[in-house]
Amino acid sequence: LQDGAVSVLARLHNIENPLDVFPFLAPPSGTNALQAHFDATRDYYEWVASDGMRHPLLDRCFERLIDTWPSDPSVALSWGDARIGNTMFVDFEPVAVLDWEMASIAPREVDLAWGIFLHRFFEDIATVMELPGMPEFMHRERMVELYSQRSGYTPRDMDFYTVYAALRHAVVMSQVQRRAIAFGQAEMPADIDDLIMHRQTLEEM
Repeated sequence: LQDGAVSVLARLHNIENPLDVFPFLAPPSGTNALQAHFDATRDYYEWVASDGMRHPLLDRCFERLIDTWPSDPSVALSWGDARIGNTMFVDFEPVAVLDWEMASIAPREVDLAWGIFLHRFFEDIATVMELPGMPEFMHRERMVELYSQRSGYTPRDMDFYTVYAALRHAVVMSQVQRRAIAFGQAEMPADIDDLIMHRQTLEEM
């Protein structure tokens, strides 16, 4: 299952000349793919926090990422929501990849780190619920090794991209929780950063 997930990701990323094949996904003139992706994430966060309730943790994360910016980001078609839950399998072979509303042109590592982190997110939930989980599944070092074998490209700066994935997911989770509060399904915590389910993981990163 893991090998199939990595293999299909490598096939998508190995589509040649992505800027020519998918011109509607090209970043704005004057910026590169990573900067455009990062700017879009920050714009989304500004929209989420437009009610005046900013996250000190997320503000620190944005600053940390700027301070550790990769020097030579790759460029590829980015699926966007590249996680195993959006992949259909038959006999452990991928037959479809779903959920393309976050597609873009971005570094290969954006998708790879997203899939790795999303498993980590659910693995943490399993640990809290005292379930056995799958701690060796989608493990970062193994995923990077598999991706290198399948794609011919060795991922770089994975610390940056894993934190970036956790940050992106934190913005999403904040908005999900704000929506639940708006509909009376949850209460606003005393600490705004507690809206982020994986707050502890992100702080440790």
